[in-house]
Amino acid sequence: MSLREQLIEHVKTRYRTEPEYPWMRWPGYAVFRHADNGKWFALVMDIPRGKLGAEGGGIVDVLNVKLPDPLLADMLIRQPGFFRGYHIARGSWVSILLDGTVPFDEICRWLGESFLATASREKKQRLRPPKEWIIPANPKYYDVQAAFAREEEIDWKQGAGIRRGDTVFLYVAAPVSAVLYRCLVTETDIPYRYDDGRVRMKALMRIRLLKRYPPDRFTFEVLGRDHGIFAVRGPRGIPASLSEALK
Repeated sequence: MSLREQLIEHVKTRYRTEPEYPWMRWPGYAVFRHADNGKWFALVMDIPRGKLGAEGGGIVDVLNVKLPDPLLADMLIRQPGFFRGYHIARGSWVSILLDGTVPFDEICRWLGESFLATASREKKQRLRPPKEWIIPANPKYYDVQAAFAREEEIDWKQGAGIRRGDTVFLYVAAPVSAVLYRCLVTETDIPYRYDDGRVRMKALMRIRLLKRYPPDRFTFEVLGRDHGIFAVRGPRGIPASLSEALK
């Protein structure tokens, strides 16, 4: 089986996408696109090797993919088997030789990057790696310390962008004013409607307690002085320095 055939089978299996052959003039050109937004994430072509500026003659199979960063594309085209995107030179498209110059595993890696780079916002959210968040817990509205004294897993107001598999660090507001808990999000989008004029909830997430922190370790003062966090009013990502410290 040729690299081209292996790649097409990989796309069918991994991304559940069938190739499209939209051009009668170029019957060997196969397009792969997202079902939801219609954007291409890969284009397989058979072209004269010289069109790429590659050494040698004859026809060669290539894969066009879009990378998330133009600087990354500029770096890759300096390596053997990578070229500026043929027929899609704008942006950060690159062409990868399918002749064995680039290992198949590496080709699949950049195909995956292209799939993410061209995905819809909703799909990117589903496919992104797990993320770490810091979220507020106000004792005036809910006694989270008492809740975790009773249970290892509780329901919590779901923050925008948070999904299952993410990590949340609960910052308990005054009079505690410190991060007390590290939790794993085990479930999201639990239907719930609540509005008392002060707190409004449209959905809940379930969080499981993983670790407790002493109340004098990650205080409000430490968050601001060492990690640049001067307010925790809603879910937010955390800087790398705080992530390392919390581990």
